[in-house]
Amino acid sequence: MDFNEFRNFGKGAIELLIRYLQNIRERDVLSSAAPFSLIHTLPNEMPERAENWQDILNDIETFLLPALTHWQSPNFHGFYPSSSSMGSIVGELLIAGIGVLGFNWGCSPACTELEMIVLDWLVKFLKLPQHFQHSVEGPGGGVILGSASEAVLIAVISAREHMVRCTKTKHPERNERDIRAKLIAYASDQSNSCIEKAGKLAALPFNLLPTKNDFRLHAEQLEAAIKNDLSKGLIPAMCVATLGTTSTCAYDDIQTLSLICQRYKIWMHVDAAYAGAALALDEYHHLHSGLNIIDSLNINLHKLLMVNYGCAVMWVKESQKLVETFLVQRLYLQNNNNMNNNELPDFRNWQISLGRRFSALKVWITFRSVGAEGLRRHLRQHIKLSKQFERHVLADKRFELVTKRTLGIVCFRVRGDNELTTQLLQRIHDKKQIYLTLSMHGEMMLLRFVICGMDTKEEDVDFAWAVIQTELMEMLKPQREWRAIKFHCQNRKRNK
Repeated sequence: MDFNEFRNFGKGAIELLIRYLQNIRERDVLSSAAPFSLIHTLPNEMPERAENWQDILNDIETFLLPALTHWQSPNFHGFYPSSSSMGSIVGELLIAGIGVLGFNWGCSPACTELEMIVLDWLVKFLKLPQHFQHSVEGPGGGVILGSASEAVLIAVISAREHMVRCTKTKHPERNERDIRAKLIAYASDQSNSCIEKAGKLAALPFNLLPTKNDFRLHAEQLEAAIKNDLSKGLIPAMCVATLGTTSTCAYDDIQTLSLICQRYKIWMHVDAAYAGAALALDEYHHLHSGLNIIDSLNINLHKLLMVNYGCAVMWVKESQKLVETFLVQRLYLQNNNNMNNNELPDFRNWQISLGRRFSALKVWITFRSVGAEGLRRHLRQHIKLSKQFERHVLADKRFELVTKRTLGIVCFRVRGDNELTTQLLQRIHDKKQIYLTLSMHGEMMLLRFVICGMDTKEEDVDFAWAVIQTELMEMLKPQREWRAIKFHCQNRKRNK
């Protein structure tokens, strides 16, 4: 492919994306593809010779797009938003085209320095503690990672190694293997699955503490668990609190949990993958409570901040703890001629992988093309639309809210047995017009309605509610008919 073909291929791909996004409302949000349909349709070997780019784009439209679940559709209300924006899409294209791997400053100085710039922008935009800024003298800072799962895993490994080092320093006579075998960590039973997975991968078991009706983890629960484990000879190493739990977007009590972690000298990490974006809004100022004393924090830019997947940020209070955990030195990894002189971070030492994408570029382009005002307006639009859906639920006595609406999430259910809620969701998904997800708290099944998509409007929320109501009416129709027949028979019996 020469540059002229590349130009035409690129133009054709952009036009395909424009058609797809402009007309996405016309597509069912869920695919009708049967299992193995693509496997049985597409060739099972790569072509021997290069194919025409037009044929490739045609196959994308003919075979791939119909087999997608359309995450950018305004009718997608499951899981969480998978953000995107025009600027972010262009940024992704430029990252791929430039094709650098900035694992240290010398590999591409712009990768490191632009990342420091945009993450300091974010600290100010989100009103986070100053010690998370690279530009402020001190040991803290931020790094761009692929996902919250990656950030949590890095925090868990770092907390584990930090506690091993601290315990070994305090008790040099203790065997390191014995120390590792006695480590324990804490989170709530509402925390994301990535926390439990990180514990498995890092060989640091998590005690998932049960929450009550408010879905939150509180200090007294954490301290009771710590004291109980200390009495067994275990070594508490960290607590992962959640700012916006996956099921209901509940907020753990960060302030008091942080104080407990300080008292027992354990690592405090906050997973704010979704709700962390709300820190930018004055009306959510209460969410800042306790963040000044935590050790680390992660937020997904690809959920509410209009940067496409995958782009998560992790901030740490003391970056040296990451470097002490992940530093592996080789001659070929040193900066050219020691130009950096260790004054700028080598982000390879803040993460698991060696290679790094130039992700700061798409963040920089997105923030410049949208602006802080545009980001705040985007957040408030999600909140406004979720309030609209909440009003629909409250106005229909057949439904009930399970918890308070939070940000763009409404958790609700059909009154009565859990089976009614699960049957309703199955009917909705069978129609493929809208997509919701199911969750559970205790014995209670609930439906999660989340504002997602690139351009969700008020009429899209009304459409979703109309689908939900229609399917519930159809589902309850046989019950109503049976009750009518039973009532008629009883009347006839009395009349005789």
